[in-house]
Amino acid sequence: MLGRSGNGIFWLFRYLERAENTARLIEAGFRMALTRDSGAASEEWGSVLTTLGMQSAYKARHGNDVTGHQVFNYLLRDRDNSASVLAMIELARTNARMVRTGITREVWEAVNESWMILREVLARPVTETRLGVVLDAIRRQATLVRGAMEGTMLRNDIYDFAGIGTFIERADNTARILDVKYYVLLPSLSAVGTSLDNVQWENVLRSVAGERAYRWLNAGQMDPRGIASFLILDRRFPRSLAFCYAELRGHLAYLADAYGFETEAHQILHDKDERLAGLDIETIFDQGLHQFIGEFLACNHRLAQQIQRDYRFVE
Repeated sequence: MLGRSGNGIFWLFRYLERAENTARLIEAGFRMALTRDSGAASEEWGSVLTTLGMQSAYKARHGNDVTGHQVFNYLLRDRDNSASVLAMIELARTNARMVRTGITREVWEAVNESWMILREVLARPVTETRLGVVLDAIRRQATLVRGAMEGTMLRNDIYDFAGIGTFIERADNTARILDVKYYVLLPSLSAVGTSLDNVQWENVLRSVAGERAYRWLNAGQMDPRGIASFLILDRRFPRSLAFCYAELRGHLAYLADAYGFETEAHQILHDKDERLAGLDIETIFDQGLHQFIGEFLACNHRLAQQIQRDYRFVE
């Protein structure tokens, strides 16, 4: 495969995953804001911006006015925000069009339909009463594209680059949500272990679509260490860090088999995956969750860049 095509597939699925993750995070922020007074609600929305790495850009555009309506419209549809959901969907379509001959008709139609539907849904400002419908539409369209990919594509290098883009992005999102939970969401250390802390942990699970799975595995108990372990180390949960890296390992192994050689990216992944396999949650907390997440995010970014170098991605 040409590097240009690999780049298009890789970023097509990163953008789709990022759009869905943004929608899930907005929903979690909205749920929390509804239960807080105006000052605390502003903090919740600020945490959403921080998780997505958009706090500085938002402040440059809107100053210190951090209100729900302002924030979720900025994240969903603001034309001056190059990382909005609308921008992500447009970029996904642009990449799909670029690699049109490498994907099936069903995948292209799913991407194009998603772009048309979401462009219409986001054509006017989103109100609180319409927010749920908009977020549902974003999640649904991302799921349709993934379903078309899973159901119609050959298991070849195109499929592998799509999976790599998806799970690089998903791991980044889960790690950022965990990090912000500990260092932004809590108003003070005195809140740890309180009902507020438990509600926020529940919201973390909601933002990664993991609440039902976690409750099923843990008889409904909300335990911060148990939740952190679930999101970092449980290979059964499709948004955990361990699951994402197991999928990355599989996709890179298929590429090595298809091309007849391993690359530096394989070694980076092998080293990180080996460290994850040897960890338990007590070791992570002893090391410091923030430090662990910081190291993970740096490694994940380095892996993504190395994959692009190794396979000669050209934009």
